[in-house]
Amino acid sequence: MKTLSIIACRWQAYLVICLICALSIGLGCDDASKQGETVRETEKAVPKRRFISIGTAPVGGAFFPVGTAIAEVVGSNTTEKNWEVTAEATKGTQENIRRLATGDLEFALANAAISYFAIRGEGAWEKQHNIRAVMTLAPNVGLFITPQSSGIRTLGALKGKRVVVGPAGAGFEYFLKPVLAAHGITYEDFTPINSTYMGAVDLLADGSAAAAFMGGAIPTPAVIRAAAAQELFFIPFDETAKVTLFNDYPFFHAINVPAGTYSGQTDPFPTMNVGSMHLITSETTDEALVYQFTKTLYTNGAAVVKRHGAGKAINAKNVVKDTGTPFHPGAMRFYQESGIWPK
Repeated sequence: MKTLSIIACRWQAYLVICLICALSIGLGCDDASKQGETVRETEKAVPKRRFISIGTAPVGGAFFPVGTAIAEVVGSNTTEKNWEVTAEATKGTQENIRRLATGDLEFALANAAISYFAIRGEGAWEKQHNIRAVMTLAPNVGLFITPQSSGIRTLGALKGKRVVVGPAGAGFEYFLKPVLAAHGITYEDFTPINSTYMGAVDLLADGSAAAAFMGGAIPTPAVIRAAAAQELFFIPFDETAKVTLFNDYPFFHAINVPAGTYSGQTDPFPTMNVGSMHLITSETTDEALVYQFTKTLYTNGAAVVKRHGAGKAINAKNVVKDTGTPFHPGAMRFYQESGIWPK
């Protein structure tokens, strides 16, 4: 009897232990299930990381620092969207337009004059490129500079000289050829040299070039460096030639470089915008992405100004300026909602 009683007690204890284990496992599974649901909810709350590249241009001009400023401002103000926005140094507008077409870039800075011909498939463009404007930015202030000692005082005097006309493949000929033609000269009248802006400064300094074209937002880093290295002369554009260019193309217009912008420049210098810097994208870029990017950049324009003066162009009057390239629907939607789209 005693033996049977012991066996019965042990059996009861075993059943209790099994019950406890079963309850523990059940609770553990329930906890694990809840933890799994929490992880899934967290995964839903955090969007998948999206990488957004902005094409700029070689270091030395205004495109790269402005593009970097835009990337930093948009990236830091879209953390909830999990965007990683970066600026990429490229050869410039032509490369940017081609890479937008292949999807290598989401956005890019471009010269409006080059974009104008690209969407029409004119000039050296073999086909039409379906790019769209997102935002018109700072004017591309065109300057032909030469050492004061060169004796060159007009564009006509460039004949027979060595002249820097921008980086190879950058597409400067799209606006320089019309400018030169309006002054009665062509590329065949002088020796064109391809070089970056910073490279042009060195060529002017050692006498390898008699003059150089510089363009970009004010101030242009390479012009600052050139003016600090030697006394410069800013070659003026002919007034009659400017009127012709303004009538023939939507991207040319008059502009002044304020006095004191560059070392030795004591008076305002009347020159031309030879195609505004503008932010572009592909026609096929997602409308929601372009809308949010445009909204973020516009509403945080003051933060861009802190990084580069070109950010001052992010204002209601300038961003919607027509330069001959149609705007992307996503950008248009934001401007229409904001009440700044022209009626």
